[in-house]
Amino acid sequence: MIKFGTDGWRAVIGEGFTYENVRKVARAHAKVLREKNLRRILIGYDWRFSSENFAKQVYDVLVSEGLEVKLTRRACTTPMVSFGVKYMGFDNGIMITASHNPPVYNGYKIKEKFGGSATPEFIREVEAHLNKVSGDPAPSAEPELLDVEEGYLSKVREQVSLDIFREKDLKIVHDAMYGTSSGLLSKALEETRVQVLSMRSYRDPLFGGRPPEPVEKNLKPLMEKVRASGADLGVANDGDGDRIALVDEKGNYVNSQLIYVILLLHLVRHKNMREGVVVKTVSTTYLADRICRAEGIELREVPVGFKNINEIILKEKVIFGGEESGGYGVPSFLPERDGLMSALFVIESLLLKGVSLSQFIEEIFKEFGSAYYRRVDFPADEKVKEKLKALIENPPSQLKGRKVDRALTIDGLKLIFEDESWLLFRASGTEPLIRVYAEAPTERELSELVESGTSLLSV
Repeated sequence: MIKFGTDGWRAVIGEGFTYENVRKVARAHAKVLREKNLRRILIGYDWRFSSENFAKQVYDVLVSEGLEVKLTRRACTTPMVSFGVKYMGFDNGIMITASHNPPVYNGYKIKEKFGGSATPEFIREVEAHLNKVSGDPAPSAEPELLDVEEGYLSKVREQVSLDIFREKDLKIVHDAMYGTSSGLLSKALEETRVQVLSMRSYRDPLFGGRPPEPVEKNLKPLMEKVRASGADLGVANDGDGDRIALVDEKGNYVNSQLIYVILLLHLVRHKNMREGVVVKTVSTTYLADRICRAEGIELREVPVGFKNINEIILKEKVIFGGEESGGYGVPSFLPERDGLMSALFVIESLLLKGVSLSQFIEEIFKEFGSAYYRRVDFPADEKVKEKLKALIENPPSQLKGRKVDRALTIDGLKLIFEDESWLLFRASGTEPLIRVYAEAPTERELSELVESGTSLLSV
């Protein structure tokens, strides 16, 4: 069964993700595009196994449906496709990628005219056509190619003050995790005093045997490289370049919640972007709430998935939106997660403040309180799913002596305690997992929360 998750349709290559099914999705997508009179389509693809071949199948189907289609000249990042759609006059975009998922997966992401993830309404219309179309091959067409990278890099560089990057020597290690962000940070920082050392920057469809997900357990090589090279910062991007992770100057992993906070403070205090609302997903740090309260800015909380942030972006002025998974977007540039843009903003912020990353985090904790975060993933068998369903229907009023201040059920179950620490249970939208998230003011309290939460799901 073909089913779109939090951002696109993903499946195991050769099982669900077959040429026939990809053609079926493309044909259903084409029907919706024609119904809406959307004709100009951009297709991009990543470095996963056979992505370029899947992209060509999609190209052939769309051309056979009478649409005007361009294929990116080479493999690219997801933000590049979103950029191309928004700034180069396309009506819709498609990215063949499974983002951060394990190597056995591939996927199909849809981008709408505004340059962001397709709305749930658009996806539902595509899904409604799936049972009415065939996955038969379309006649092969000679692809019309388009270079997106040059325009994208130029626009990204416009978002920062490059003169700041020319004032001080800085050494950064960039870990592309064998993904298509390879080389982009170096190109964006050409003619500055920032030296970029690249690693895992070539194509490996097996991603070194690990998912190209920029989380701590996958970033040991980056941490070691930062320490060995004496770098000021380590930056990692996921397989399709829409997420970011950081390693500080000591070689320590910096969790994604703190990156959200650094970016939010940079935009509000350094860039003076104060008009509008800030959006976070339900799995994002309580520090965002405290900052927005202190700065007098409205904060909205939405279900996980950047498409849910985009729903607000389409209706209101949004300063910044981001999620726990390491995806952050600045709608004034692009209503899309962008790993390169996020990296440049972090570097700019550190240069403006004249501090190291670890010092910046110390300052944040001093001003807004400490915050420690962890996520644990459970295989989602039926018993665990039933346990979660029962918890959502009947949330506990306390947990191991901690009083629950309120419970949110907009996406799974989030228990918020009196000191703003929280515990979240939700099913992954892209993998067969139940995720348990927690945040607390000390490491000891965090461990207690995680242990309490996982025991609730034990069967």
